[in-house]
Amino acid sequence: MPGDPLARDPRVHLAEERTLLAWVRTGLALMGFGFVVARFGLLLHELAATRPATEPIAAPPGLSLWIGALLVSLGVVVHLVSAAQHVRRNRRLARGEIVLPAPTFGVMVALVLAAIGAAMAASLLRTAVP
Repeated sequence: MPGDPLARDPRVHLAEERTLLAWVRTGLALMGFGFVVARFGLLLHELAATRPATEPIAAPPGLSLWIGALLVSLGVVVHLVSAAQHVRRNRRLARGEIVLPAPTFGVMVALVLAAIGAAMAASLLRTAVP
């Protein structure tokens, strides 16, 4: 079985490389944003220390640390899964098989980010000062 000639086209391999790089950028952005979210809680904690004891604190600083750590961890998972997908797809291309796009990983990342965003929004609304 000779395989699909399109799988031998260098443009297909280059497209696979661009896909990996897009996932790497996504993972880095998630990790960077997670770091910022985690440090924002520290900023809130420091600002709360300068206020008089009678004024309420706008948000608990511990929650942003957990959400930030979750975003950083999600960035690590994105890197690991995208690297595994890249290796698997390149092996299939080397065997002459055509690799069809599977949007399931992107959809899963989008759903997890939507859930994290909803949790962040709920936290902000819950801790809003009236």
